[in-house]
Amino acid sequence: MWSHGIFSLISQTFLILAIEIAKIFVSLQPMLTKYHPLHTDIKKPERFTYPFCYEPHPLCLLAVEEVRQEILRINPIEGKMFGVLVVESAEGLGFLAAYSGLLEGRNDWSYFVPPVFDAQQPDGYFKTKEREISAVNRDIETAENEQSQLKEKRRQMSEELQQWLFHQYRFLNAKGETRDLIDVWQDYHCSPRIRKRFPLPPGGTGDCCAPKLLQYAYLHHLKPICMAEFWWGESPQGIIRHHGQFYPACRGKCKPVLTWMLQGLSVDPSPEEMKTPHQEVDIVYEDEVLAVLNKPSGMLSMPGRTENYSVASWAQQRWPGSVVAHRLDMCTSGLILVAKTQEAYHHLQEQFSNHTIRKKYLAVVEGSPREEHGIIDLPLLSDPMNRPRQLVDHEHGKRAITEFRVLPPSFHPKKNQKRYTLLALWPHTGRTHQLRMHCAHPEGLGCPILGDELYGKKGTDGNQADRLYLQAQAITFIHPTTNKRMHFELPYPFEHIIPYI
Repeated sequence: MWSHGIFSLISQTFLILAIEIAKIFVSLQPMLTKYHPLHTDIKKPERFTYPFCYEPHPLCLLAVEEVRQEILRINPIEGKMFGVLVVESAEGLGFLAAYSGLLEGRNDWSYFVPPVFDAQQPDGYFKTKEREISAVNRDIETAENEQSQLKEKRRQMSEELQQWLFHQYRFLNAKGETRDLIDVWQDYHCSPRIRKRFPLPPGGTGDCCAPKLLQYAYLHHLKPICMAEFWWGESPQGIIRHHGQFYPACRGKCKPVLTWMLQGLSVDPSPEEMKTPHQEVDIVYEDEVLAVLNKPSGMLSMPGRTENYSVASWAQQRWPGSVVAHRLDMCTSGLILVAKTQEAYHHLQEQFSNHTIRKKYLAVVEGSPREEHGIIDLPLLSDPMNRPRQLVDHEHGKRAITEFRVLPPSFHPKKNQKRYTLLALWPHTGRTHQLRMHCAHPEGLGCPILGDELYGKKGTDGNQADRLYLQAQAITFIHPTTNKRMHFELPYPFEHIIPYI
C-alpha cells in the first residue's frame, strides 16, 4: 500500500510536470517559428546599427540570404520593404524577419514577426468601426438634405477611430519601458511649432519593419545585435526603390518611434553628425565683387545642423561679408559662385530667378539612356516621410526640366564600357536633387548616377564608389558690375573612375 501510494504520487507529479512542459512548449511555438538560428563564426558588432544611415553588417547579409528564399517561396506581386534583426538568445545568435505593412494583404505569415498591433481582425473593434464609417459613406451618397451633418459625423468617427488605434500601439524600449504611439510622437515633436504642424502621426506609423522587429525582440527577451532593411520587387510610382538594395529606416514615421525604442541600447553614432574632414577650396576666378570656386565633393555649401565648416564659412573667413549665391549638394563637386558684396549677390540672384544663368554638369550614370539627347520634364516634390529625398508627383510636384546629352566615346571614362555612360546635363530649373532624380527615375533616364546612395547605390558588383559622380563643370553668367558675359569650365573630372569599375 505504501509503495503503491508513493508510485502513484510520483506518477501524478510527472504527469503534472509533463503538462506544464507541454504548456510552455505550446506557448513558445509562435516564437520558435519566428526565431531563425544563425550558424556562423562572424563576429558581432560592438554596437547596434544606427538605422537611418548604415552599411549592412555581415551577419545581416547572412540573414537576408535566408529571408530571400522565403520571399521567393511566397512570390509577392507588389514591391515591399523587408527587414532582418540579428538577435542573441541563450542558444546563441539568430534572426527575426519582418515586412512593412501587409504582405499580399496579410499580416499573419508564420515566418515573419507579427505587427505591433493587429488591426486586421474581422470582428475586432477597428474593423467593426470601419464598417460603421462605410455605412455613413453610403448614407451620404443617398442623402439629400443631411449631407453636411453626415460628413461631420464621418469626420468625427474617423478621428476618434484613428486616435483609438494610435493608443493601441504600445512600444517597448530596451529599458523595458512602454509608451503608446501618441505619447512617443508628441514627446519627439516637443517644439510647439513642429507639434502644431504634426499633431498626430501619419497613418501606418509603427507598421514598418524596424518597429515590428524590435518590439518582438523585446517581448521575447532577445538582445538586438544589428539590423538591415532591403527592397524586394518593382519600385512604386513616385519614389525610387531598387530591387535587392538596402535602405535606411524612414525618417518621417520611424525616427520618432525608433528614437524611443532604441533607448537602453548602445547604438552606433550617426554618420551624418560626424565631422567631415576640412577640405580646401580652389579659386578659379576672383575680382573685387565676386569669386568662382571649385567645391570638392563631400563639402557643404552652407553650414548644416551639426557641421559649420562649408564653402560659406570658408568664404567668410577669406572675404568677410561674402555670400554664397547658390548651392550644390554636399556630394556634388564643381563650380559655385560667391558674391563679395550685397549688390553683386542681388544681381546674381536676379539672374538665377530669371533662369539666365546657364549651368552644365557632367555625370557618370549606370547603364545607357534610351536616347542620345533629350529633355526630361518630371515634377518633383519633397518626400515628407524621407527628407531630404524627393519624389515624382504629377499632381502636386513643382515642374523640373533637365536637358541631357550622351557624350561621344572619346569622352567616355572607359572605352567600350557599356555599363557606364558619361552625360552632359543642363538643368533648366533648380529643384532639390533634380539631376539625381531625373537620371534615376524610370520616367526619366532610368540610369542612376554612380555613387548616388539616395536614388541608386553606392557601388556596383561589390565595389564601392568613392563619391557621387556628378560635377558642376561649367557656368555662364553676366558680371554684376561690368555686364560682361562670363564663362568658366573645369576639365574632365573623372579620370580616376577606371580603377574600380
